[in-house]
Amino acid sequence: MSEYINTRNEKINQLKELFKNLHKGEDVNEIRNQIVDTMVSIPYKDVVMAEEELMNEGISPEEILSFCDLHTEALKGSLDSTTVKSIEDEHPVNIFQLENRELEKEIKILRKVFENVNQFEDDFPVNSLFNEIGNRMNKLYEVEKHYQRKENLLFPFLERYSVTAPPKVMWGKHDQIRVMLKSTRELIAVDGEVAAGDVKILIESFFLPVVNAIDEMIYKEEKILFPMALDVLRDEDWDTIANDSPEIGFCLIQPVQRSNSSIEQKKSINTFDESKINLPSGNFSLAELTSIMNTLPFDMTFVDKDDSVRFFTQGKERIFARNLSIIGRKVQMCHPPSSVHIVEKILGDFKSGKENEAKFWIQMKGQFILISYYALRGEVGEYLGTLEVTQEISGIKKLEGERRILEYEKNESDTANV
Repeated sequence: MSEYINTRNEKINQLKELFKNLHKGEDVNEIRNQIVDTMVSIPYKDVVMAEEELMNEGISPEEILSFCDLHTEALKGSLDSTTVKSIEDEHPVNIFQLENRELEKEIKILRKVFENVNQFEDDFPVNSLFNEIGNRMNKLYEVEKHYQRKENLLFPFLERYSVTAPPKVMWGKHDQIRVMLKSTRELIAVDGEVAAGDVKILIESFFLPVVNAIDEMIYKEEKILFPMALDVLRDEDWDTIANDSPEIGFCLIQPVQRSNSSIEQKKSINTFDESKINLPSGNFSLAELTSIMNTLPFDMTFVDKDDSVRFFTQGKERIFARNLSIIGRKVQMCHPPSSVHIVEKILGDFKSGKENEAKFWIQMKGQFILISYYALRGEVGEYLGTLEVTQEISGIKKLEGERRILEYEKNESDTANV
C-alpha cells in the first residue's frame, strides 16, 4: 500500500512540475507530450488533486484553464471505460446527460451543414444553409441554462467537500464559450444574399470554434465532472439540486420532476413560527418580515464579515438566479473567476473603512440594471458584512415631472382583463 501511495504522489508531483514549467514560460510544444503521457498514466482524481495543489501554491485559475485543453486531449481515449454509478432517470446528473444528448444532436446537424456549405463555390448563394445554421445556433444558446445549473447548484456542493479547482476552471471555460456564443448572435442576424465564401469564413472563425468548445465541455462533464460529483455528493445534496433546478430552467428538454416530497420539502423551508423579531424602531413576526423582504422591488443579498452568503430575498421577479445552495458559500465562489478580483477589491475597501459603497449598471435583455454594494457597519463603525442590492430601473429612468394624484400601475395582464 505504501508503495502505491508513493508512486501516486510521484505522478502527481511530476504533473505539477510540468505545469509549473509552463507557468515559467517554457515552450508548450516541447513538454506537451510529457504532460499528455503523465495525465494518461494517472486517474482523473489525481489530475484534479494536482490542480487543487497548484491553486493552493499560487497558480491562478486562469492559468490552469490554459492547461484545460491539454487535459482533455490526454484523457480522450483513456477515460472511455469510466464507470458511472447507476442513477435514476430523475437524478440531476441524468438530466445533465439528457441535455448533452440534445446538444450533441444539434452539433451533429451543424457539422453536416458546415460540410454542405464547403461543397459550393465561393460566389454561390447559400441563404437556406445559412438560415439553418442560424436556427441550430439559436438552440445551442440554450446551453446557458445548463451552465448556470452547474455553476449555481452543483459547484457549491463540490466546494463544500473541498473540490474547488474543477469548478473554477470549468466556470472559466463556460465564460469563454459565452463570449463565443455572443459573437455568433450578431452574425446570424445578417439579411440579404449570403455567398458560400463568406459563410465559410464565418464557419471557420466563429461557428466551428464554438461548436467544438461546447462539444469538448460535454466530454469534460461526462468523463470528469459527473463521475467525480457522484463520488463526492450525498443523496440529500442531489435532492437540493433537483429541487432548485426548475427555477433556473433546462436546456432543450423539459424533464419529469422527481415524484418524491420535493414540494413538501420546499414548503417546510418556508415554514416560520410567529415569534416577534424586535428591532429598535418596531417589531415583526417572522412571516411579516419575510413578506416585506420579498415584496421589495429589488433583490438583496447579505454577505457576512467572513465573506459567506447568509441571506437573499426571494421576490417574484428575480434579476439574477439565487437559490438555497449558495447559503454558506463564499461570495468569491459565486462569481466568475475573471471578476473575483473586483469582488476582493470591494470587500477589502469595505473592511478597511476606505469605502462604503460601490455601484455598477449594465444593460441586459432590454433591462437597465443597477447593482449596488453597501458596507454594513455596527455602532462603532465595525464591519459587519456587505449588502448587494440589484434593481431594474428602466421605469425609474423614464420618470418626469410629478405625480400628486392616486394612479395605480397596470401590467399587461390587468389591461387584458379590462
